[in-house]
Amino acid sequence: MNVQSPTPFPGNRANEPVAFQRPELSLILGLYGRFVAAGEWRDYGISSLRDVAVFSIFRRTAEHPLYRIEKRPKMRAKQGMYAVIGMDGQVLKRGHDLRTVLRVLERKLIRAVE
Repeated sequence: MNVQSPTPFPGNRANEPVAFQRPELSLILGLYGRFVAAGEWRDYGISSLRDVAVFSIFRRTAEHPLYRIEKRPKMRAKQGMYAVIGMDGQVLKRGHDLRTVLRVLERKLIRAVE
């Protein structure tokens, strides 16, 4: 008699936290690296919660994040699941494509280098 452990149903991800996938992190960390090289950013933090994944960007370790890049899958059908949020909580850009949403930060890098 063989006893097999039950395998979870692949569509049952209700209890898993939301996380950034490897291609998403690659885009975010590429942008982060350019800002670090320019001397603008120095630290980051990643949070994977039940409803949202957050990549927080800091100028110094002991302060509030300058920007938060959020992934909210429940917003996919509405305004888009990706958002860049400023220090004051204002949504700077929201959309369906992460690369397009991150352009709002790339413009700040061009100004910082000038």
